[in-house]
Amino acid sequence: MKVSYYPGCTLKTKAKNLEDAAVASMAALGVDFEELTRWNCCGAVHSLADDDLIHQVAPVRDLVRALEQGSDTVVTLCSMCYNTLARANLLMRQDEVKRKTINDFMNEERDYNGEVEVVHFLNFLRDQVGWDKVRAAVKVPLNGLKVAMYYGCTLVRPRNVAIEPIGDTKIMGEFLEAIGATPIDFADATTCCGSYQILANPDAANDVSGQILNSALNAGAEAVVLSCPLCEFNLSKKQPEVIAKKKLSKEVPVYYFTQLLAMALGLGNEACRFDLNSKCSSEFLKTKNFPV
Repeated sequence: MKVSYYPGCTLKTKAKNLEDAAVASMAALGVDFEELTRWNCCGAVHSLADDDLIHQVAPVRDLVRALEQGSDTVVTLCSMCYNTLARANLLMRQDEVKRKTINDFMNEERDYNGEVEVVHFLNFLRDQVGWDKVRAAVKVPLNGLKVAMYYGCTLVRPRNVAIEPIGDTKIMGEFLEAIGATPIDFADATTCCGSYQILANPDAANDVSGQILNSALNAGAEAVVLSCPLCEFNLSKKQPEVIAKKKLSKEVPVYYFTQLLAMALGLGNEACRFDLNSKCSSEFLKTKNFPV
């Protein structure tokens, strides 16, 4: 199976552990991720201004690149990239006037009319690979690993591009069960991590990170799994600040869901890249006798 894949900027720099684990896992499952050629940054966030059409050019160009590769589907890993591409795609499908303006401005060899389907990797795993195939390929079942399922904002908001209805999220739990882990639902699974407020108002962002992590611990989780590099930055990389401000009593291991998949498939650290996680995250896995 071959599928077009959009990586996004951060997966080539600070979040290589998200991408490397996914690409290696797909190879192990017989899927060839074909990275888009000439892709550009998706714009990182979807503009909230209704007339800010220039902000839609970046994600739409990426969808044009998928057409150029002869693909009607593009898979994303990063939650924010998924959200940005999916919402731009919806605009191009639903608004004829804005679609014409954007196509005229881009002046590509072909107009884009929303022909490509934007799919998050979790949905691709469930709908195209299948949990049975994932389960059958597991070599290191993650038995005894209690993991809080953190969705954050952009996988479930807004409703018209959500990978699942907010309040009825099952896919992360199904994924974790397929690789042998124990999924832990918790009250703040879809609470915003603070997003870019970590730059504008870091105290507020640290407060909400502490709230989310404490909520996960109180629900019985030992670790947190997520799919967004910005969420990983706020919930993991910024933990020392959160602890220093006494918003959190101890370190909490945080992983990308693709890393847990790669580990369950028996792939080595070259694929899992736990070396890019916080020290407590890799050390915790050793206490569970998982290979890291």
